[in-house]
Amino acid sequence: MAMVPQPLLILLFSLSLLSIVNSSPSQHLQIVDAERRIDLTSHIIKVYLTLKVENLGTSAASEVHLAFSPTEVEHLATLKAAATSGKRKKKTYVPLDVKSAEVPDGPNGTKLFSITLLTPLSKGGTTTLEVLYILTRSLEPFPVEISQSESQLVYFRDSAILLSPYHVKQQTTFIKTPSTRVESFTVVDPTKRAGTELKYGPYENHPPYSYSPVLVHFENNNPFAVVEELEREIEISHWGSIQVTERYSLVHAGAQHKGVFSRVDYQTRSGRSGVSSFKYLLAKLPPRVHSVYYRDGIGNISSSHLRTDSRKSELEIEPRYPLFGGWKATFVIGYGLPLQDFLFESPDGRRYLNFTFGCPLVETVVDKLIVKVVLPEGSKDPTAQIPFEVKQHLEIKYSYLDVVGRTVVVLEKRNVVPEHNTPFQVYYGFNPIFMLAEPLMLVSAFFLLFVASVAYLHIDLSIRK
Repeated sequence: MAMVPQPLLILLFSLSLLSIVNSSPSQHLQIVDAERRIDLTSHIIKVYLTLKVENLGTSAASEVHLAFSPTEVEHLATLKAAATSGKRKKKTYVPLDVKSAEVPDGPNGTKLFSITLLTPLSKGGTTTLEVLYILTRSLEPFPVEISQSESQLVYFRDSAILLSPYHVKQQTTFIKTPSTRVESFTVVDPTKRAGTELKYGPYENHPPYSYSPVLVHFENNNPFAVVEELEREIEISHWGSIQVTERYSLVHAGAQHKGVFSRVDYQTRSGRSGVSSFKYLLAKLPPRVHSVYYRDGIGNISSSHLRTDSRKSELEIEPRYPLFGGWKATFVIGYGLPLQDFLFESPDGRRYLNFTFGCPLVETVVDKLIVKVVLPEGSKDPTAQIPFEVKQHLEIKYSYLDVVGRTVVVLEKRNVVPEHNTPFQVYYGFNPIFMLAEPLMLVSAFFLLFVASVAYLHIDLSIRK
């Protein structure tokens, strides 16, 4: 085997190192100003990020990268970006595509996402981006167990410095808590606290991938409602209705309840006893619902209130018992909807269902969501259009009078938040002749029964001559 000269090895190593450096997203762009606002008023964390990006390179840039720590990526529910122009009331927003970047990860496993600009950013040009990302299960209860009379305290961990693959000239971070009770917080000068808001910064001239960990310990008694699994079955009938059945497995994901539960204290001292528990849930249903029911494994639950009008329907439900940390409840909500409000015909002759994805319960995280769209028997070539990535597959379901079964489009997604409550469509082909199948089966069955009855009455089955 021939030996490679040492000078050639050094040259090859230098070229490969140079290519890695040049491929880094931090070479030609810099963040002129970054403002980050972290909303901790719920158990669903919302982060609003405003970036002013400048191109310092000699060529146009078509992408801007965002950096997230491995922990943030694990709890990241959604990530959106938009380009802005104008000021205040005249400001306009243009949505931008965001996807996982096809570049190597940064230091310490930092994951990069790329924002595709509408028009490439020219040399010396600047653009302003608005970014929203949502984190779930990122608040750590501490203490992990509380009694009925105690408030719930949680930890939030982040960085005072924006984690970015670019040089950041100036940045500020604001953290908003649900109340003024803050047990402790990390100080990274300059740090200022006013009411329910913590301000970190402004900080200047930080190199790429800078990180300064902070820990905030504060009170959060908002309901930590998490649906471990939700199965929504949407059954389409071309005879005039849509039947929706939703099966919930709910848990209170806050600090675990310790000690005994006193219903007397809970009812007589409602302002101080069980402040982190919840006994009501609000479900936002489509307008013009009918035949609504709410039940669990025992039977029907009558403690629910339905409010409807022409634009919306709200169902307030009350479980059989208040939910404290670690407690669970399973129940079913069902309702009917008029077919003409949700089923339409496309220009190519196919029919499609236009419905809302996500969970109807307000301020709820869903660990695993399964949406099943049951199409009429005889449907063919179903396709689903969802504005985000989900798992899809088909099943077959048999119901009354079915011969070949009904096609079921199954959509599955994990880590679902209220921002996922957006419309989706399921397209399918259908021959109207199949609508006559079940009536003809019933008519045939009655006809055969009638013929059998007539034959039985006219046949002599006696054994005498």
